[in-house]
Amino acid sequence: MTTVTERAELRDALGLLKDREQIAERLLESSAKHSFDPDRELDWDAPPIDGKYYWPPELLSLFDTPLWKKMGEEQRIELSRHEAAALGSLGIWFEIILMQLLVRHIYDKSLTSNHVRYALTEIADECRHSMMFARMIKTGGAPEYPVSRANHNLARVLKTVSTTPGSFACTLLGEEVLDWMQRLTFPDERVQPLVRGVTRIHVIEEARHVRYAREELRRQMLTAPRWEQELTRVSCGQAARVFSQAFVNPRVYDNIGLDRREALAQVKASGHRREVMQTGAKRLTDFLDEIGVMRGVGRRLWKSSGLLA
Repeated sequence: MTTVTERAELRDALGLLKDREQIAERLLESSAKHSFDPDRELDWDAPPIDGKYYWPPELLSLFDTPLWKKMGEEQRIELSRHEAAALGSLGIWFEIILMQLLVRHIYDKSLTSNHVRYALTEIADECRHSMMFARMIKTGGAPEYPVSRANHNLARVLKTVSTTPGSFACTLLGEEVLDWMQRLTFPDERVQPLVRGVTRIHVIEEARHVRYAREELRRQMLTAPRWEQELTRVSCGQAARVFSQAFVNPRVYDNIGLDRREALAQVKASGHRREVMQTGAKRLTDFLDEIGVMRGVGRRLWKSSGLLA
C-alpha cells in the first residue's frame, strides 16, 4: 500500500524526469547527423600493421600476470587478436539480445511517437554494429568466439521473461563496460587502425543508446510496481555475474598455446584485471545506485560478479 508521503515523493520525482518525447527527438537529430556506414567508412582491405596490437595491452585479461611476463611480444599481440575477436563476438551476442528486448519494449507503444522512432533507429544502429563486428573478426583472421552454451540459454530465458526496467538495466550493463574499453582503444596508436576505426564508430553511436536506456530506466524505476523493481534488482545482479564471466572466453588461451586452467586461475587472481573491470563498470554502478537498483540481494550479486568493489 502506497502512503500519502510516498505518493507525494513519487510526484516530485516524476517532475524531475525529462520529457520522453523531447529526449527521443534530440536523439533522432543526433542520429541524422552522426551515423556511419562502416562498409564505406573503414578501409577493410588495408593489411594489418606488424607490431601493432588488436586491443590495448592493459585491457587484455592476462596483462601483468606471471603468464604475461613470460610471454614474448608476438604471443602478446596474438592474445590481443584473439581477445578482440572474443569481445567482438560477445558484442554481437549482446546486441542481438538488445534488439529483441527493444522490439518487445515498443510492441504496445504508439508507433508514430518519437520514442518508438528512436528505438527503431537504435535497432538499425545495432544491426550495423553487429555486421561491423563480424567483419572485423573475419578480417582479423581469428575465429569467432560464441559464449558458453549455458550463457546462451540463460539469455534465451532473459529475452522471454525480462521486465521493461530489467531489459534496460541489462542493456546498460552490456553497453557501458565495453564502451569504457572502446573509449580507451580508438585513440590508442599502439592498436591496429581498423580496430580503432571500429571502436570509434561504436563509441559515437553508442552514446545515444546509453542516454536512451538511462532515461528510460530512471523512469521505469520510479513508475514500475514494487515487485517489478525488486525483480529488476535481482535480475540485473544475476546478469552482471553472467556478463563478467562472459568477458573471458577460455578458448582464447587454447588457441594461442596457453594452458587454459593456469590462464583462468591467473586472471581470477589478478588485481589488475579486477581493477580494470570495476573501473569500467563504475560509471554504471554509480548510476544504478543513484536510481535504486543496487539494493539488497541485487547488490550482493553485483559484488560477487567482481564488477563492484
